Amino acid sequence: MSLVLPPAKRARVEEDDEVAGGEISTHVNRSSQLAAPTMLFSGHQAAVYTCKFDPTGQYMASGSHDKSIFLWKVYGEDDCNFNVLAGHKNVVLDLCWNRDGSKVISASADKSVGVWDVNVGRRTRTLSKHSGVVNSVGLGEGSLIVSGSDDCTAKVWDVRSRRVEQEFEAKYQITAACFSHDNELIFTAGIDNEIKAWDRRNESVVFVLEGHKDTITGMAVSPNGASLLTNSMDKSLIQWDVRPFVNESRFSKQFFGAQHNMEKNLLKCSWSADGEMVSAGSSDHVVHIWDVPTGEELYHLPGHAGSVNEVAFHPKEPVIASCGSDKQIYLGELNA
Repeated sequence: MSLVLPPAKRARVEEDDEVAGGEISTHVNRSSQLAAPTMLFSGHQAAVYTCKFDPTGQYMASGSHDKSIFLWKVYGEDDCNFNVLAGHKNVVLDLCWNRDGSKVISASADKSVGVWDVNVGRRTRTLSKHSGVVNSVGLGEGSLIVSGSDDCTAKVWDVRSRRVEQEFEAKYQITAACFSHDNELIFTAGIDNEIKAWDRRNESVVFVLEGHKDTITGMAVSPNGASLLTNSMDKSLIQWDVRPFVNESRFSKQFFGAQHNMEKNLLKCSWSADGEMVSAGSSDHVVHIWDVPTGEELYHLPGHAGSVNEVAFHPKEPVIASCGSDKQIYLGELNA
């Protein structure tokens, strides 16, 4: 079924229809508390590059080429957008929530990382030690975050003090960065087509993942910490084994179907909360979702009128959010 709905915040129920091995549920077999099986959130004035649910699943944040961050209520039909966080001077490329959902951390092409207090609706910290576009931001333990930049560094920050706690320097621009599940490693990836795992204790590279043939645009650690998912401009989405003491190849599986085009957007990738499904941004205007155990594509959902830049899984329900270069964000139920 197409995800297309009239351009309004109020959702409506659509008819059942199968789509390439998957369905979006309707009022007949509802699987979530959404006001409707498919909902459209509109309001951004330019391409939306990132969207993330908060830890409770009650709220969502989105970042856009229009330099703003929108905060949304996930449940309810009216007034879904309850705040706009303005202050970045250039594109918002990535964001994440802190663990209690009180703050949003953003990465911007204005060379800064922003820390935003959701309750008061304003920026409380500006982390500005990068000298290039900040492409990626990820959450670590406590008040630590990591950012990856075109200045060829990944920086670990303590957002309470605004201090750079650690810096990892690569030879080329870093397009994605994240912590390992146990916070002992930092993963970085960029235009050299490699993923590097840095040991935070001695700040050295402990292993390198090779297999992509073009820039890596997105990266996500699995909920159990055993696997890393990477999306690349070579149109490959790869699962890697990042457990300690792996002596054989760390390549686990490749998922097929996601596309990249000449726009060269930093298309992200993500895991479902139970680790059983993965998704990735795709330039073909389609939301792709795969089954991790089998590698098969479960859902192939058209509807966006531009590149799908990120797909986020709800933390508690079978719901996804997708954001695109068409300025739109869709929420949709998956079959229970």
